[in-house]
Amino acid sequence: LYYFWFDVPVFLYGLCAIFYLLSRFFFAALYRPYKITPGYHPSVTIVIPCFNEEEWIEKTIHGCLNQLYPEELLEVIVVDDGSTDNSAAVARTLRDKLYDEAGDRLIVHVFEHNQGKRHALAAGARMAKGELVLFVDSDSFLQPDAVLHVVQPFHDPRIGGAAGRCEVENKWTNILTRMQAVRYFVGFRIFKAAESIFDAVTCLSGPLASYRRDVLMRYLDTWEHQTYLGQPATFGDDRSLTNYVLGSHYAVYQHTAVTHTIVPSTYDKFFSQQMRWKRSWLRESLRACLFMWKKEPFMAISFYLGFLLPLLAPAVVLRAFVFMPLAYGIWPITYIAGVFFMSMLMCTSYLFIKRSNLWFYGVPFCFFYLSILLWQIVWAVLTFWKSSWGTRPSHFDSKTQRAGQPSGKNAAN
Repeated sequence: LYYFWFDVPVFLYGLCAIFYLLSRFFFAALYRPYKITPGYHPSVTIVIPCFNEEEWIEKTIHGCLNQLYPEELLEVIVVDDGSTDNSAAVARTLRDKLYDEAGDRLIVHVFEHNQGKRHALAAGARMAKGELVLFVDSDSFLQPDAVLHVVQPFHDPRIGGAAGRCEVENKWTNILTRMQAVRYFVGFRIFKAAESIFDAVTCLSGPLASYRRDVLMRYLDTWEHQTYLGQPATFGDDRSLTNYVLGSHYAVYQHTAVTHTIVPSTYDKFFSQQMRWKRSWLRESLRACLFMWKKEPFMAISFYLGFLLPLLAPAVVLRAFVFMPLAYGIWPITYIAGVFFMSMLMCTSYLFIKRSNLWFYGVPFCFFYLSILLWQIVWAVLTFWKSSWGTRPSHFDSKTQRAGQPSGKNAAN
């Protein structure tokens, strides 16, 4: 209270940020995953959109087929989005090889030309026969019991979508992937779990997202052809579709349904991914602002805080780190201590739940975000209408270049 009056804007922001973050950890502690209901096995179709994923597509298909789930109730549809490598050939070869074992449970559909991930997902959904449709990225690998666990929330007819937990497959590659491993875990186990308490998960992430087929088909055409300021929406597929689902149903998180995914291991791909994430977060959060007030009051307050705080953060950081030291000689020691405290919350939660020596990487990630990633928000606001992937002039990018894209990783937002 003493220091509060020396710099009201910064400390007011800090108090709001602390309230928001601590509330996330509090509600995450109350979260419990849905238990398995004996005999509950709805029919499931897994749709895998693929573009230039020759390296990983076979492993992804095997993970989807090798499930502890009744075979007659599970089908897998691979939609190749006009790949220029051997992805389609690998998928077809695997289909032929497994035909005696998988029969017609494995379908491979190939686009002649690249149309974009959203169109590939929509095509797979239209071919699906299952009561539930699961979207799985082509560089994501399901645990053997992932399908069994992710379908359990749908025992409640009010639930329209459910997200599984996404772990980082290549976490030991370098410092960047280790930081992402901590961030992903906290993004799912803390933030999505807290949202799931109120049945309002704001992003059913692409590595493992499940939907009631009848709910999905209700919004499929509108979602597939969504535009923003007259331009086709070419990223943010998962967050956009989640908004449609939340308009009429619940969206939840199932911690025990696990998939592992490949994340960017180089900084250029990582920064491009983060810019797409921030633009899609901005666009879809603005849409969600129109209806989120109808949700449970505490969830609504938390959502609007989570939307405003990142937008205000660059101005607050500039004031604390530049204006106050130059104008009054006040150094942002308290602000830095607060960031360190919050980073340790991330680290300790990762340590006690995961029991992994990667826990420490939560600290450098928080300061990495503060010094570099935070400023992408400014550029995202100034260029929110752009629909390019940021890695080549065309609207669509190769999957290897877009590892960790918002439609596929969502993590952690």
